[in-house]
Amino acid sequence: MTDKIYLDEAINDLHTILDMVRWSVSRFNDAELYFGHGTDNAWDEAVSLVLYGLHLPQNMLEQTGEGLFNARLTHCEREKVAELVLKRVQTRLPLPYITNEAWFCGLPFYVDERVLIPRSPFAEMIQNRFEPFVKNEPATILDMCTGGGCIAIALAHAFDEAHVDAVDISADALTVADLNIQEHQLAERVYPIESDLFSSLAGQKYDLIVSNPPYVDAQDMADLPEEYHHEPELALASGEDGLDLVGQMLKQAVPFMNEGAWLFVEVGNSEVHMAQRFPGLEVTWLEFENGGHGIFAVNRETLVQYWNTEE
Repeated sequence: MTDKIYLDEAINDLHTILDMVRWSVSRFNDAELYFGHGTDNAWDEAVSLVLYGLHLPQNMLEQTGEGLFNARLTHCEREKVAELVLKRVQTRLPLPYITNEAWFCGLPFYVDERVLIPRSPFAEMIQNRFEPFVKNEPATILDMCTGGGCIAIALAHAFDEAHVDAVDISADALTVADLNIQEHQLAERVYPIESDLFSSLAGQKYDLIVSNPPYVDAQDMADLPEEYHHEPELALASGEDGLDLVGQMLKQAVPFMNEGAWLFVEVGNSEVHMAQRFPGLEVTWLEFENGGHGIFAVNRETLVQYWNTEE
């Protein structure tokens, strides 16, 4: 059956929100879409897309209950939703790139194809204020490889007296980050900085450094679902073992860390390469109640000792 026939049937034969959600799920499953950019299944993806197409808030069901599903739609509304569904199927664009909105740490952010869609387990760490590692309120925080600024902005909300530098090598990404900083009214505390790692940060020192850098290894890059190829490769790939940028960061970080400072780095599946790349480096791998893996913590003193031993 052609896409046009599917579209015409949906517009002419379906009537309620539930009809459109069910139809969307069928189309998503038939197309074997991948879900990993805000939802993890066809039903939640369909509900999110339909609510967006109807200009309804994403928490609408929580407010009204499932009775909302019985609401009938106009011809124009069905047409709008059906076209969005076919766009998701035909382009394989992740849903947040269609809606230009993603949520992180309970906060909304603008996203487009200049930046990764936020999905990091760092959200749980930020909401827990990095306990038990960070014992004192950090005054200066660095979000290295900030992308669209989601982590930096969430950090500013969690530590409401801290100044946060949001650093990225991509000018395009920083344009998006600045848009989000302005939207969250944090221009006086969150600063977007274009820099190749620490190269533009001379003289700066931080109490806390957080980084979700490119860490996808060559094998995983080759195996990524089509949806991920809409994201900037610069923000994903990092060499054969995924740790090229992490290695540079660990070597450069110490002069930018205050006494007692902690560095938290996400490496995802490249966790399996860490021991081989950095033998003898003692890091703490974090565990998450809400799912996720591949984030380690290391303090300044451990890094100093490691690099002194290596030399």
